[in-house]
Amino acid sequence: MLQLPSEKRYQSNLDRLLAYIHRYRDKEIIVAPEVFLTAYDYEHLSTAAKFSAKALKLLKQEIGDQILVFTLLIEEKGLFYNQAVVIRNHKVVHRQEKVKLFRLGDEDLYLAPGKKKRIKPFEIDGVKYAILICFELRFKELWEQVEGADVIFVPARWGLPRKRHLEILSQALAVMNQCYVLVANSSDSDMASSSAVISPNGDVTMDDTKEAIEEKIDFRQIKKIRRYIVMN
Repeated sequence: MLQLPSEKRYQSNLDRLLAYIHRYRDKEIIVAPEVFLTAYDYEHLSTAAKFSAKALKLLKQEIGDQILVFTLLIEEKGLFYNQAVVIRNHKVVHRQEKVKLFRLGDEDLYLAPGKKKRIKPFEIDGVKYAILICFELRFKELWEQVEGADVIFVPARWGLPRKRHLEILSQALAVMNQCYVLVANSSDSDMASSSAVISPNGDVTMDDTKEAIEEKIDFRQIKKIRRYIVMN
């Protein structure tokens, strides 16, 4: 889980992401914070979307047998979206647009919401993954839509004043869904950090002083707790 601040210069953010990808070639999963490449640069949305499209092409070339999860600003038919992208083996294997826009941050004034039905588990090599983008973590109906996932990614730009909310909700989701929850949050000065790897048992690996949070996913623990505490 990368826990990085976004700089104003888009290329600097991309260079930093590429550097971490190269550094962590031995890691199977890398998750970057929400809109890390451009942040929410509302004054230059068109420029941000064009840069994101170019960056996506480059990142597809870089990512082989790893899984890279991040979100980026895109433009389609004159509308702008915050789209989550999963790259594996040099191609995009999953996309979904942010459905719940954060009005306190004016997201609804600049971005269009995605389709709710696209929030659902998807499979890679027999593992069920799902994504909730930042503010979406607050909505119980979306928790139901990702039910059954083994690993839930939460790329975020979650504000510092609501830091405990991010920690409580992500930990509760892991315990309720009996899965791993992987949070990658921005470390900008006004952001909460709190990036974490949370196990189905509620064990938390978190360190706000680090730029990368590392932990192993134990799939045996998922199977064990789902057999021990049967939810259906």
